[in-house]
Amino acid sequence: MRLTTWNVNSVRLRLGLIERFVAEVAPDVLCFQETKVEDGSFPLKAFCEMGYSHAAIAGQKGYHGVAVLSRRPLADPVRVNWCAKGDARHVQVTLPGDVELHNFYVPAGGDEPDPAVNEKFAHKLQFLDEMADFFAQYRNPRAILVGDLNIAPLECDVWSHKKLLRVVSHTPIEVEKLAAVQASLDWCDVMRLLTPPPEPLFTWWSYRARDWRAANRGRRLDHVWVTPALAGAARAMDVLKEARSWERPSDHAPVTVDFSDNALR
Repeated sequence: MRLTTWNVNSVRLRLGLIERFVAEVAPDVLCFQETKVEDGSFPLKAFCEMGYSHAAIAGQKGYHGVAVLSRRPLADPVRVNWCAKGDARHVQVTLPGDVELHNFYVPAGGDEPDPAVNEKFAHKLQFLDEMADFFAQYRNPRAILVGDLNIAPLECDVWSHKKLLRVVSHTPIEVEKLAAVQASLDWCDVMRLLTPPPEPLFTWWSYRARDWRAANRGRRLDHVWVTPALAGAARAMDVLKEARSWERPSDHAPVTVDFSDNALR
């Protein structure tokens, strides 16, 4: 099974890029974040024409939004109202083999890393706390978690650890809370299993950089985690960095992981 997670920053605006990506990479399951569209306006017909006849979407107008599109059957879609805000930031589905897939878009957190003065940062920290509590009570040992978690946890997940220590997405408190989420179900970080530290690994490059490729001031904000029972299923991983150079791109590159079908049955 080939699975891709991608913050597309508007699924309708990037539809042509998605079609190009599907033609080149042919994933079985697509997980999008920041779809920025209400459920009734989601371009399901276009995805059916690409071969993705199964869908679980959670959207809202103009902001946030997540979606899972699949060539394989999806069952039991679930939406959780995180932080009681009604935001479309998570969808859960069950894949064949009773594997539960969670697709997350964690709040970015604004610019100031102080919850006392920045409500967006306080929201992000609360969201991470609720994730940790949620998975501490979780019962399925076969699960995959993907998405834009908006945190680059390791020193080699950012272009400069020293310069980004007080920049939202790499602050110690965010890294600590993400570690608590990971520990809550003993999640395995697939990207780092297949590309071990200290090798740099980025998935996001700011729109503000005039020449993002030359500067390469990236961060690994996108993640793929699995429960220990599925750790051996991950066979290969790729960040399609070239997609960041496509016309009118997202600022995130798609991350694709190949899983052994035998291990998922």
